[in-house]
Amino acid sequence: MKSKSKPANAPSLASMAIMNIEKGEEILGGWVTPHIPEIGIYKLLAKKKADQTVEWAHFVQRDDGRKDSLYRGTVENADRISSVIQAINNALHKAYGPDISLQPADADVYSVNGQKASKTIH
Repeated sequence: MKSKSKPANAPSLASMAIMNIEKGEEILGGWVTPHIPEIGIYKLLAKKKADQTVEWAHFVQRDDGRKDSLYRGTVENADRISSVIQAINNALHKAYGPDISLQPADADVYSVNGQKASKTIH
């Protein structure tokens, strides 16, 4: 019988993740655009860190599943994430028109072993 272990040179799930949640951190939110033909979906993920700053990641998920054009940043607190969303929406409106905006969405959270996890890590 063959085991289903990963190859020695395979990347870890944590290294492939857009954002990792560490002890004392929590998911602040996720936002997505409607699907844009031939482009994909723009996404924004944000987490609140233990020091109350907010780390965010913005990227495009292409139709074939690839993640592209990844940008990251940090803001002082949760109230400031709305400024990040507004700035991204302004750029999306210029590029694609007023109907393309980030909207709140649920974020899926998985542990490094692939199991669905809580949005808060204790």
